[in-house]
This record gives sequence, C-alpha cells and structure tokens, in this order.
Amino acid sequence: MKILNRAQIYEADKHTLAAQEISSTDLMERAATRIFEWLDKRLQGAPLNIHIFCGIGNNGGDGLVLARQLVEHGYHVEVYVVKYSTSRSPEFLTNLKRLKARKIWPEYLDSDSPIPELSPEDLIVDCVFGIGLNRPPEPWIGLLFQALNSSKAFILSIDMPSGMYMDRPVEDSEKVISASHVLTFGGPKLVFFLPQTGSLVRQWEVLDIGLDKGYLQGVEAQYTMIQGGQLQSAYRTRSKFSHKGTYGHALIVGGSQGKIGAVALASKAALLSGAGLVTACVPECGYIPLQSLLPEVMVQTTPGMEQHVELPEGAAGQTMGIGMGMGTGPAVQKAFLSWLKLQKKPVLLDADALNILSANPEAFPFIPGQSILTPHPGELKRLLGAWKDDFEKLDKALEFALKWKCILLIKGAHTVVLHSGKGEINSTGNPGMATAGSGDVLSGIITGLLASGYPPIQAARLGVYLHGRAGDIMAKETGYEALTASGILSGIGAAFKELSGEVTQTEVQDEESENTEVTED
Repeated sequence: MKILNRAQIYEADKHTLAAQEISSTDLMERAATRIFEWLDKRLQGAPLNIHIFCGIGNNGGDGLVLARQLVEHGYHVEVYVVKYSTSRSPEFLTNLKRLKARKIWPEYLDSDSPIPELSPEDLIVDCVFGIGLNRPPEPWIGLLFQALNSSKAFILSIDMPSGMYMDRPVEDSEKVISASHVLTFGGPKLVFFLPQTGSLVRQWEVLDIGLDKGYLQGVEAQYTMIQGGQLQSAYRTRSKFSHKGTYGHALIVGGSQGKIGAVALASKAALLSGAGLVTACVPECGYIPLQSLLPEVMVQTTPGMEQHVELPEGAAGQTMGIGMGMGTGPAVQKAFLSWLKLQKKPVLLDADALNILSANPEAFPFIPGQSILTPHPGELKRLLGAWKDDFEKLDKALEFALKWKCILLIKGAHTVVLHSGKGEINSTGNPGMATAGSGDVLSGIITGLLASGYPPIQAARLGVYLHGRAGDIMAKETGYEALTASGILSGIGAAFKELSGEVTQTEVQDEESENTEVTED
C-alpha cells in the first residue's frame, strides 16, 4: 500500500475529476457517502447524539454532506461550523446551501462561543481541518479540541485528526484531536506511523472513494506499507527433494560474559526462519550454555573467555549476523573492525556491532553493500547523530542508507525498512514486543532468511513482518505484559503458515486492520 504525500493526494483528486468527468462536489458527495455507509453499518439506526464539527474548507464540506445523509436516514445530528477564517471553499458553500434547504441549521462557533455540551455516550465526527493544515490552530480552537478530547466520547476523524500536519510534528498535542478512529482517503498518512504523532491515531482505515486507479498505480511513493498479502509472492516454497544444504548456513556471532542469551535467541530464530544450518560463534564462556540450550545449533568459540578477541572471517557458504550481546571493549572493537574490512558480501549488523561502528565512523565505507543494519532507537541516534523530530530522523536515515548502500531498519511501533532512498513501513506487531531480546529474535529471523537464499531487501521486509506477526499471534495467548522474546520465537511457525497461505488472507487482513502499536527491543 502506497503512502502518498499531500501533493500526490491533491494530484490524485485532479486526475479523478478529469478521468471520470465529475466535479469536485461530486467527489465530495461520494466520499461522504462512503463515510455514511461505514457509520450506518455500525450504528444501525442507534438513537444517539451525533455531533459533527465542520471546518470551512473541503474537510468541512465532507461533514456537511455526511450530516445531510445522516438526518435523511433518521439520525439525530447537531452540526457546528468552526469559523477559523473568513474564506470558504466553493464545495463547502454548495453543501451548506443543500443542508439549509433541508431545514438543517448549523451552529456557528467562534472565539466567543461556548463549548457545546457533550456526553461520553455521544459520537463526535471531526471534519474541521483536513490535510492542508500548515499552521497551528488559534488558541480558542485548541480549547475546543481539548474539550472534545476530554468529553470521553468516541471521536471519528475524517481523513486526518484535526490539528495534525501531514509533513511535520505538531507543536502542542493538546491542540490536536485525539481520534478514536480515522477514516482516511487515498491511503494512510505517514504521520500515522511516527512516534511523535501516531499516538494521536488509535486506529485508522482507508475508505475507497474511487480515486483514479491509473494514477494510484503509476505514482511513485517514497513510503509504502509492508503487508502480508503483498509478501506472499516473495515467499519461497520448499522443494520435496531439498536438503539442509539447500537452505544455507547462518553464522551468528556475538555474546560476552552474561550476554550469551542474545546469541541463543538469534540462533534459534535463524533456525526457525528456515536456515538449513546454524552455527553460533561465542567466546569460551558461551560454549556450555549454548550446547545445552540448542541441540540443533553448532557452537564455535573464539579465543577469550569472557569476550571475543578474534572474530571468524566466515566461510564462503555462510551468511553472518553479528553484534548481539558482543560488548564494545577495546579488544572486541579491534577484532570487529579488522573483521569488517574482510567482508565482501551482505551481513547483518546489530547491537554492539553498530555501537562500535558509531564510535568509528571511518569504518562506514567497509560496510558491505546491501548489508542490513538493525539499530534500536539509542543505537540509531549514535549512528546518525541527534535529530530534532521524526521527519529529520527519517531524512537522516534515508541519507545514511543511500550513502552507504545498505538497508537500515528503524525499529519501533512501526518498524521502517529504509533502502535506495525509500522506506517501507511494517504493519505488524504489538506493545508486548517491548521486551528484552525481541531485537535479537528479529536479527536472527533476518539472518536465517538471508542464509536460506532471500535477497537482502526481501529478507529485511519479510523479517520485520514475520517478527511482528509472531508477536501478534503469541500476544493473543499471553497478553502484552507476559510476552517474552522466547514467546515470539514460538509464534514464528504460525506466522510462516499464514505467509504460505495455509491461513486465509482474509484472516491475516483482519489482524492487520487492528493497527496496534509495537516497540521492539
């Protein structure tokens, strides 16, 4: 699914009007009809008070059409026009006349108006600002939004929560509608997925309002969503006559005194993700724990009891994932930097491998092309430097991935896979995955996919999706608080079954539509 920017959404509207030979008022009528159908299906004529707050642009016009349709179908509706400017869009004025023609009289709100009385049992529809907002709302509008948010009523925002920008964070979250649900047009908006703004969007859904399919298919979006249905074509079925050598050899390198568990988690994840063979390479202190924990995994040690002082170059047939629990002491740094210069094919760099890189930026040119970097937020900041907001963070990460020809993950509620100047946003996962070792499992999954023959970008996007789905599946059994990294491992098989088609795609899409949040370790 493409995530369009503001200019592309406006362009989609223009192409639709021209290709379908309709007016902008016709398109507004169609959009509001889809909203009405969505609401009516859920309300089924319920006798509740519906409060529609309209701006004076096209978002407000949507609200006026919706009000008319709701009243025509017997719903009790109160309409408010928020007078934040003296200008009105032509479509707004057209639909205001149509509303008044049916003897529906809106109440006009300005800076001197009292806040309408609202009840937690009411339904609020937010149509004040759309995607075009480019400056902070006036203080009195901020107070209105605070009152709506504190009413405890269900708030349905149309296209965007009012007060939120498309292309930058908000200055004051109290001046933004905290939407219970957002019905949006033309695809989800990037701000729905970013930490500074996504918390204001609990759930969202894209309504199909018949935008021109030719334009939508042809437009090149910088950001897209990673969804299960789109990944099924990348899934590789196994041949009846294959053997363990067919699916590659993953070499997981890391660990130090007290942190051998990180390698154990990553190694098991690599096995569960399809690698034919897995070797865990640890300092000597990790030999007995790993041999005891993972009978399917081969164990290799390097000199040094508590930490690595040398690192294996890796055999020709091995795919390497390195860094989890490794430490950053002087001996480890020296060993890692020497190792990095010898690498010629893509590797996965995680945790302390990234911390060592951040401390030695002169080593960036030695990162093999198409390598996959999986930092958590702290590691990312050390790698890129500080940023002022989520948009600058994305810009810096895109620039880094492009400059060093790597694949960079921004782990979080919606992990972003950045490569070649573009970003892919993951659709799976939940807050229970904010737990120790979750990131080690992700690194193991991706390394296992790489080893079994998936190209790096496919391994990255499949890896983050499967990791999140495994967490979603297991969270249904454990709840968020009790979900552990080992629990996520237990869900990998079921996630693969979905991807292979053994579970119907409708069931997968139902899960994805929940739009829950996740923070990875």
